[in-house]
Amino acid sequence: MTIEYTPKGVCSRKIIIDVEEGIVKKVQFIGGCNGNTQGVARLAEGMKAEDVISRLERINCNGKGTSCPDQLAQALKTVVNS
Repeated sequence: MTIEYTPKGVCSRKIIIDVEEGIVKKVQFIGGCNGNTQGVARLAEGMKAEDVISRLERINCNGKGTSCPDQLAQALKTVVNS
């Protein structure tokens, strides 16, 4: 299943995620801090969606109350909770 998620409160404009049988297969951030988002994406690939959520949820970027990793967790929650 491929989902496209529009993040809120961060520099990234879109997150595209492929999830198969609860495993994150591919993550692509559109916009944001290129090196950081590539690193987060590669680390998440191959992991269980639930594990990515538990590791990345509530990471705060510069007092924004969210971050690109947190927004990835929020996007994955839409898949896990559906």
